[in-house]
Amino acid sequence: MDRDSGPRVPEQRVPTPGEGSDSSGAGDVGLRFSVLGPVRAWRAGKPLSSGSPQQRALLAALLLRDGRTATASELIDAIWGEDPPLQALAAVRTYASRLRKVLTPQALVSEAGGYAIRTERDCLDLGVAEELAAEAEKLRAAGERGRARLLINKSLGLWDGEPLANVPGPYAENQRTRLEEWRLQLLETRLDLDLEVGAHAEAVSELTALTAAHPLRERLRELLMLALYRSGRQAEALAVYADTRRLLAEELGVDPCPELAQLQQRILRADAELAAPGEPAAVPARMTQPAQLPATVPDFTGRASFVRELGGRLAAAEGTVMAVSALAGIGGVGKTTLAVHVAHDVRPHFPDGQLYVDLQGTGSRPAEPEAVLGAFLRALGTQDSAIPDTLDERSALYRSTMAGRRVLVLLDNARDAAQIRPLLPGTAGCAALVTSRVRMVDLAGAHLVDLDVMSPEEALQLFTRIVGEERVGAERQSALDVVGACGFLPLAIRIAASRLAARRTWTVSVLAEKLADERRRLDELQAGDLAVKATFELGYGQLEPAQARAFRLLGLADGPDMSLMAASAVLALPLHETEDLLEALVDTSLLESAAPGRYRYHDLVRLYARACAERDELPDASEEALSRLLDFYLATAVRVFAVERPGDRLVDHLGPAAHEGLVFTGRQQAQDWLYSEANCLLASARQAATGTRLRLAVDLLWAAGDLAESGANSKLYERAALALRDAAHAAGDARAEARARTSVTHVHLVAGRYEQADGEAEVAGALARAVGDPVVGYWSDNDRGIIAFNQGRYSEAEEHLRRASEGSRADGNRPGEASALCNLSRIHISMGRISEAITMAEQGVQLYECIGHTLRLANGRYALGIALTQAGRHTDALEQLLAALELFEANRQRLWEGTTHFRIAQAHLAARRAPQAAQHAEQALAIGFIGGDRIRGNVLITLGRALSPLGQPDRARACWREALSLHEASGAPEAEEARRLLSSPLSTA
Repeated sequence: MDRDSGPRVPEQRVPTPGEGSDSSGAGDVGLRFSVLGPVRAWRAGKPLSSGSPQQRALLAALLLRDGRTATASELIDAIWGEDPPLQALAAVRTYASRLRKVLTPQALVSEAGGYAIRTERDCLDLGVAEELAAEAEKLRAAGERGRARLLINKSLGLWDGEPLANVPGPYAENQRTRLEEWRLQLLETRLDLDLEVGAHAEAVSELTALTAAHPLRERLRELLMLALYRSGRQAEALAVYADTRRLLAEELGVDPCPELAQLQQRILRADAELAAPGEPAAVPARMTQPAQLPATVPDFTGRASFVRELGGRLAAAEGTVMAVSALAGIGGVGKTTLAVHVAHDVRPHFPDGQLYVDLQGTGSRPAEPEAVLGAFLRALGTQDSAIPDTLDERSALYRSTMAGRRVLVLLDNARDAAQIRPLLPGTAGCAALVTSRVRMVDLAGAHLVDLDVMSPEEALQLFTRIVGEERVGAERQSALDVVGACGFLPLAIRIAASRLAARRTWTVSVLAEKLADERRRLDELQAGDLAVKATFELGYGQLEPAQARAFRLLGLADGPDMSLMAASAVLALPLHETEDLLEALVDTSLLESAAPGRYRYHDLVRLYARACAERDELPDASEEALSRLLDFYLATAVRVFAVERPGDRLVDHLGPAAHEGLVFTGRQQAQDWLYSEANCLLASARQAATGTRLRLAVDLLWAAGDLAESGANSKLYERAALALRDAAHAAGDARAEARARTSVTHVHLVAGRYEQADGEAEVAGALARAVGDPVVGYWSDNDRGIIAFNQGRYSEAEEHLRRASEGSRADGNRPGEASALCNLSRIHISMGRISEAITMAEQGVQLYECIGHTLRLANGRYALGIALTQAGRHTDALEQLLAALELFEANRQRLWEGTTHFRIAQAHLAARRAPQAAQHAEQALAIGFIGGDRIRGNVLITLGRALSPLGQPDRARACWREALSLHEASGAPEAEEARRLLSSPLSTA
């Protein structure tokens, strides 16, 4: 926001005529003032001139008196102190006159030989900040820490640099000191709340910077120790205490305060009360309120005792424990219907939202907890780029996001307790309702409920409510026959009754006769879980031919759901016809509407649909449907690639897709599609690991390579790449194997597994030469150059990268050439040729800029920033690295963001700016990075080197010890640097 657009205070309601007791106040003429930064004034959002420094001093003195009159002598003392000029009184009058003209006479008044500014408190940013802080204190006392944290942040957000900036005089100096102290107190309160709500990992970076800026402030040290301890960094937490004790002794000759000493002892004892916040976490500022519950059925019938039992248990979550209820029973018994109905009943007890997921527990590929957590975090407002990679990290972030809220989680169709444990919120105020075919006897603390079939009376009542009293009353016995044939299973009854209700020409007896055919129903109804198949068969048999074909073919895909556009590709039909068919299937309960434009099968329905396809479709028809889906994903992913990487000739080397793919209006829209379709796209590629679609699936991984570096989708990408590599090798398809191995190489490089990466790249290059695939040739050379560089084989790395550059140039692939140049720049740095390194990186950047390659331009600026850092051009280096960081953030390359923070930390350290270096190193550790444990070790070395001159030598050594452990485990050469740092005097580190 432009600084001159007005102060950052809440908008005020415009009074109606006659309101208020004083129509001449400053507030009624739209005046606003700020002192928490430069002293400024606005009228109706337009800046006003505040005059000379002394005139601003007069304005500040009046504003800070809260409307009280200041005498002329008091103002003279405020502006000039004990040495006023001879004409001080005349000068004060002149300043007051000028201000009155700017502000209007009603705002600045003269009385009793002095002056006053009459304003409402909310016209001054300081007044607003004080009110926010006071309200936050009340909320905190009332236990509403989430809201208190938000208000403290709003209060801090009103600061705009140094208060009373550039205002002269002793009064302004005293007030500056007071306001800065108050700001620090607010920061401590906010950080204290951060720790209370479980945001300790996020607080470490900020506390590291603050303790460096205010080394003698013990409260900040105490908060840092606690944040580090809760982040699993006990050694560093104890090192902070040792650094603090040494600093206080050297500077002041005193020991740490009792609170700090007690905290150290509690950490040494591993006090259990320190391990978790004392109260549920606050609500993140950006957290949304999801309402994901499927619609409850209007004709829900019976189950009254279960509704009361479950509703009472879930409502108890408002107390002191999280409520978990697990509902078990055979398929089709109505577990989901009952759970959704109960969930809607108790919604008032969970005002912060309701989450829902089908865990696909009875299928061959149950939903993976990390994928579910990714969807939940997105629903709660977390950006894709902020979602971590591992299950443990996602689960921890999920619990932190949920803590302090009252959210209901409905986990439908779970496979077992192990699948759902990471998905439980874990804090008071939240509740989880689980449905499964198995009893969750190993789910600690869960309230278990077994759901049986309906009684005959309930079954008939449900049937009657759907079909209508008049039709059932005339054929009561036939109705009893129908519900009996359905085995009193609610799902079977609902499907049968809904189809009958939609066929006004049918009678109940016609339906009863259809159900009496044992070839379609009876055996399955008596076969446990297969009993549900009879109800599916009934619904399927009633479909029109086009609907039945859609039902069969759409069930073939492995993805968790399917978009309308993807379904259109599978069916080879226009969008409007596809949507009509899908909505018809939704109406028959054979398909679910997951979200607008997205559809999914229940896992058993999907299995049934596949059985129907095997029975009713020719083998070629099923294969062609999956090929059309793969073509759609490949063609669209290629369009995304082309938008993100203009000029990259990779797209010219990919197999032809029969589908045209979607067209995007810009890079943001293209990225949105790629990341929203990631799970389905990767599932399609993995499913195509056999048959004629293998090569297209491998090419799809190439086009969607960004998913390997995103963090959120890296694991799914790796699984698909490994499956396709193995399939290509088994099929003897050298071309497909070479390309799949290139994708696997990429995965290993991102994870820092250089030995595995080199093995894959070497085989890929050999296969590429054998089959004449040039793009794999120079890609594998580029990858092997990066690997050799990271393993310290610089001459070999240079040779590989030069071949990669020549191959890219021969292929007309300018982005590939630019990539090789930037990588060669890194080689030159390591070989001491800094000037050549800068030149090559600049050439790479120029190439990227020339072709408009936004994404990889970030990599070019990253390489140039590293070279400039080595050249000692720290300002230029930071300019390049910050530009790279901005581009990585815009392109959702989370791991590259963390890696760039590491390089920024190195640049700050080289420029002897230790506080900034420590802060960026902490951010790198919090985000993650390309290169795995080796880069983590290097980040820790940098963090330690930044902490050492900040008076935190013990914490620095803790970082170096961890770095040494990591480097020794991987055999990285940086282990020697860690040993040197640990053995050297701290002053030389």
